[in-house]
Amino acid sequence: MLCAYSHQTLSAKNAIALDKDLMSIGAFSIDQLMELAGLSVSQAVYRLHPLGKGKRILIACGPGNNGGDGLVAARHLSHYGYQPIIYYPKQSKNELYQRLVTQLKNLDVPFTEDFQSALRESHHVVDAIFGFSFSGDVREPFPSVIEALKTTSLPVTSVDAPSSWDIEEGPPKSGPGKDFHPTALVSLTAPKPLVKWFKGRHFLGGRFLSPEIAGKYNLDLPEYSGIDQIVELGPSGQKL
Repeated sequence: MLCAYSHQTLSAKNAIALDKDLMSIGAFSIDQLMELAGLSVSQAVYRLHPLGKGKRILIACGPGNNGGDGLVAARHLSHYGYQPIIYYPKQSKNELYQRLVTQLKNLDVPFTEDFQSALRESHHVVDAIFGFSFSGDVREPFPSVIEALKTTSLPVTSVDAPSSWDIEEGPPKSGPGKDFHPTALVSLTAPKPLVKWFKGRHFLGGRFLSPEIAGKYNLDLPEYSGIDQIVELGPSGQKL
């Protein structure tokens, strides 16, 4: 039975406000939210790309929270038995991100500065470059990376937003992200308006909203099953 859920989306303004409410009303720390987001992404990758399809997962991380979600996902994927490799060219000096990097190095997860070579040796790619707060032009070194994501034959899973997409307007009309359509998308907390342009497999992650906060933003989200941190949504937003 499909769950009634027809693309309720969260605008850029409300996504920022909701995050603030999670850390004030909800009493979550940024560490907790990033951990839950990364765990959701790792479960989606496991669902999309079982170990038997190939263990090498290339994770492209941007300088902000989206990149942090990718770092957390890499740690979980390593524990699942995958062999993640991290492309993280603009590493944040923030203590949180530095701890996430140290955790991966403690697991002997390699970092690379050569995205193209790593791509040729991988089985699946996680796009954790830019999330819902992205705006403006794509800056170096990411234009060529997004172009490579667009043209690769490998499956690509994007975190919260396909990198370079506008949260409200979807894919850009020009630039490196034009015609970039990843294989899968993991929306965090709630889908964003850009999902109306997305045609791949769509997962919702972020099993942490209280009824109070969900109600404040008019989010009637689908139920998660068992211990899952993700739920797959159909083309109209319904739970599969």
